[in-house]
Amino acid sequence: MIKYLIIDDEPIAHRIIEGYCEVFPNMEKQGNCYNAFEAMQLLNDQSVDLIFLDINMPRLTGFEFLKSLSNPPKVIVTTAYKEFAIEGYELDISDYLLKPFSLERFAKAVNKIISSLKKEKQQATEATIVKTQIVETDTKSTKFFLKGDKKHHQIDTQDILYIEAYGNYTKMYFADEMIISHEKISSFADMLPSDSFMRVHKSFVVSLDKIEQIEGNRIIIGKHKIPVGQTYKSVVSGLFN
Repeated sequence: MIKYLIIDDEPIAHRIIEGYCEVFPNMEKQGNCYNAFEAMQLLNDQSVDLIFLDINMPRLTGFEFLKSLSNPPKVIVTTAYKEFAIEGYELDISDYLLKPFSLERFAKAVNKIISSLKKEKQQATEATIVKTQIVETDTKSTKFFLKGDKKHHQIDTQDILYIEAYGNYTKMYFADEMIISHEKISSFADMLPSDSFMRVHKSFVVSLDKIEQIEGNRIIIGKHKIPVGQTYKSVVSGLFN
């Protein structure tokens, strides 16, 4: 299923998009937000695959909202203003629909998303298969090769502090360096052993044995402070309850 969110200050726009989405059996609505701040709150609690985003909204525009996201999902802009199209594509949106748009044009945009998500899932699966050709030593350390900075680094999972989503990339942190990888954080979350690593936020995976303190909604690893997402609070609480 493709989980989608509508962000638009016009109720009629919500009804139109919902009606069009009903044509697709694999689309599941996660919520209706009428401004960017409602959307921020919803995205703190749950993840979505696709956002239908209006531009001209009160207090915070659609693009200002999009720039605030550290790891945005797919975005289809739905707006009456054609002059912002270039800026939209510079923000890596998937499509730009001018209101009023037809079902045919809407379907073309959504089918593009479906194809893109299927391709990404397949690539993530293939990458996981490659990376899980790991070497297990007597000390139970595991190693794999990570492409970053135009090099292939051999990584020992025991050296990883935490991983952070960085747009369509990830940052992998170690005691004395950080490597930017082209892989998405979901690939690492699936690949790394669950008894040693935990996803604590939609944008963060931490090494359990590197955690020094847990302070409210933050995890302390050395000088680093990692936020705990609302959805993951109960999982993190299980570490000490």
